[in-house]
Amino acid sequence: MGAGSSSLAMEGEGGSGSSPLRPNLDDVPESCVSSIFMYLDPPEICKLAKLNKTFRGASMADFVWETKLPSNYKFLVEKVLGQSPESLSKKEIYARLCQPNCFDNGTKQVWLDKSSGKICVAVSYKALRITGIDDRRYWNHISSEESRFNTIAYLQQIWWFEVVGELDFEFPAGTYSLIFRLQLGKTSKKFGRRACNVDQVHGWDIKPVRFQLSTSNGQQASSEYYLHPQGNWGLYHVGDFVVDNTNTQMKLKFSMMQIDCTHTKGGVCLDSVLICPGEFREKLEQF
Repeated sequence: MGAGSSSLAMEGEGGSGSSPLRPNLDDVPESCVSSIFMYLDPPEICKLAKLNKTFRGASMADFVWETKLPSNYKFLVEKVLGQSPESLSKKEIYARLCQPNCFDNGTKQVWLDKSSGKICVAVSYKALRITGIDDRRYWNHISSEESRFNTIAYLQQIWWFEVVGELDFEFPAGTYSLIFRLQLGKTSKKFGRRACNVDQVHGWDIKPVRFQLSTSNGQQASSEYYLHPQGNWGLYHVGDFVVDNTNTQMKLKFSMMQIDCTHTKGGVCLDSVLICPGEFREKLEQF
């Protein structure tokens, strides 16, 4: 009697008899998984989606990805992707917006940071008003793998240096930084290695370059920098602006100038202007 009871107990505990049913990941309801995903970052969701069909199905839920999209995603889908927001799933919208998307005839790009879903915008020099840009005595257009637009403007020499730009855009609420991307010297490749010619660099150590920013709701910022160093891209922070009202377009005006005509200046490459969340400034070495 005792031996028989002991044998049955062993079987019930997973001995030589059949094992009892134990819960596993496949038993978790898809709706529960989706609710958990709402509190995770997109990269974490994508990793967990590989576990099984339930997690993969949960990762497709629109209400999960809508919490990751910026508040102005409908504006971005219509303006940048050229589609109706209702024609795409929220996950597809997020995935496509995380890629660099060109608009305004390829002179601007917008993308989402994959982890946070926050917006970054880049404006090519081709969208800016630049003194003498069409005169080859002053400026040259150079193909470059170091630019996300694949082309940069190189200034040989000029007396009056002025660059002005504007952007009408709908930003989600938050604080944003505006930055010019410049380099002293002209980059090339020799024997597969990067080289930078700085022979024409001059005039930037005499007077600082003045940068300015203003917004359609009255915000203003300015800064001054002597351009340096030579041979590497520099990120020159103009200032910050704050967006309080979502779903409303804001007009930005920005400029850089050095118009002291007592001396010439030259040897600078102009790539683009970057607008990104203020907390991203530490990441900008990757830009």
